Amino acid sequence: MHIEPGVVDSAKMALAYTTAAGAAAYSAKLAIEDLGRSNAVSFAARAAMATIGVFIFFEVLPHFPVGVSEVHFILGTTLFLLMGAAPAAIGLAVGLLIQGTFFAPTDLPMYFVNVTTLLVPLLAITALSRRLLPQERAYVDLSYSHVLKLSAMYQGGVVAWVAFWVLYGQGVTVEAFSSIGTFAAAYAIVLLIEPVADLAALAGAKAMRGATAAGLFTQRLYNAA
Repeated sequence: MHIEPGVVDSAKMALAYTTAAGAAAYSAKLAIEDLGRSNAVSFAARAAMATIGVFIFFEVLPHFPVGVSEVHFILGTTLFLLMGAAPAAIGLAVGLLIQGTFFAPTDLPMYFVNVTTLLVPLLAITALSRRLLPQERAYVDLSYSHVLKLSAMYQGGVVAWVAFWVLYGQGVTVEAFSSIGTFAAAYAIVLLIEPVADLAALAGAKAMRGATAAGLFTQRLYNAA
């Protein structure tokens, strides 16, 4: 999901600034709502754990370049289910910034492009989760089909944004569509693995029910809506 430097040049970067600012504003709204349900200590702890998780996902787990982007195991839906939407959004944004600042400075010019690619699909599944997920169930009781739908929407959103940035930056060409197709085919691996990772994380959380400190995870993990 990392757009390679130069795919979107500086003259077209204003759109990325706008989309990233919009995602940040909506994430701030979600953060205020989360703080109204929990407290600052819980929120900060979840945001910190999400940030650490994102750094591990990006730097430790396997990742490889494919055409104009890179394939990563982002585990965005795992963060959403465990930590909540706003802490997950903060973790993705801050984790991406840490990676770019200290380990991949050549990615920094594309930061607002990449943060849009990560956050907008997360915010989309947050908005649609009431329709996608049964509200009478806690997240730990979700089935594979529920998690698959959530993960497919998130990963599909990531691929769609990568495609958009390529076409926006490079124009509508045969070469651009070929690069997008190559990336999407490689990204199918992620769609196969991430729902399983989500279920494994939920199963671990379910096994620890009652043994974890209050506020360490989002309230929806163990409670119905």
